[in-house]
Amino acid sequence: MQSTAYEIYAIKYAEHERRARENFIGGDIHDGHMAMDYFVWVVRNAERTVVVDTGFDQAMAEKRKRRIIQPVGKGLARLGIDHEAVSDVVLTHLHYDHAGNHHLFPSANFHVQEQEMAFCTGRCMCHPELNHPYAVEDVKQMIDRLFAGRIRFRMPEDELAPGITLHRVGGHSDGLQILRVWTERGWVVLASDAAHYFANLDLQLPYPVVYNVGDMIEGYERVKALSDSPAHIIPGHDPEVLSLYPPAFDDTEGWIARLDLPQRPVTSQERT
Repeated sequence: MQSTAYEIYAIKYAEHERRARENFIGGDIHDGHMAMDYFVWVVRNAERTVVVDTGFDQAMAEKRKRRIIQPVGKGLARLGIDHEAVSDVVLTHLHYDHAGNHHLFPSANFHVQEQEMAFCTGRCMCHPELNHPYAVEDVKQMIDRLFAGRIRFRMPEDELAPGITLHRVGGHSDGLQILRVWTERGWVVLASDAAHYFANLDLQLPYPVVYNVGDMIEGYERVKALSDSPAHIIPGHDPEVLSLYPPAFDDTEGWIARLDLPQRPVTSQERT
């Protein structure tokens, strides 16, 4: 018997204008506009609230030439969440767009794969090709949390709580983990950067920022196996998420979506 089902929310906090060829190894033969959205996620029921990833702030947005739409703290507040009281944050990995905003969660424990911490503090960071998605200040903050007793290292296959499991898939980074969440509509997988876009899964074309291409491609199969159907997979950066799923509230269209509810009816304009 499953635990009480969870609600899941995707909060868009930033965006970046891109071309399709930037999102696939080898480019895309139908190159065109293919923007990237940046999300954090909330998983909650009556017993607990878990924040998944922490995004980046305005200073990092300016440094990386990204555009903040709504600060992460504002999105959490719209869901009635006091960020200072959050007790559990899952970091899918420690790239700059998933592990910033250090001021928001002073009381939280951070759940991370041990392999990710070893990766971003080890010899691979000697290479610009591998260290550029990380922000030094984010890694330093994680070391501070480690010595403050606020890091919880997770096993490659682990249970965070009844109805929430964690799974290391690697690929994009060596310690990338995804979440499987029990909802009223079944098992939903928050794929994070195991699949940036639906198209990475559909076309089996890896995203160019990658540590291990083999692990990334095998990660696509793992994401599919853990979810109840393709409609239960949530990619990490695809703007279509906000089109496919209903808004959390009337005033959050295009900003905060409800992922534990069924997808909205597909029109001829949407993905086939």
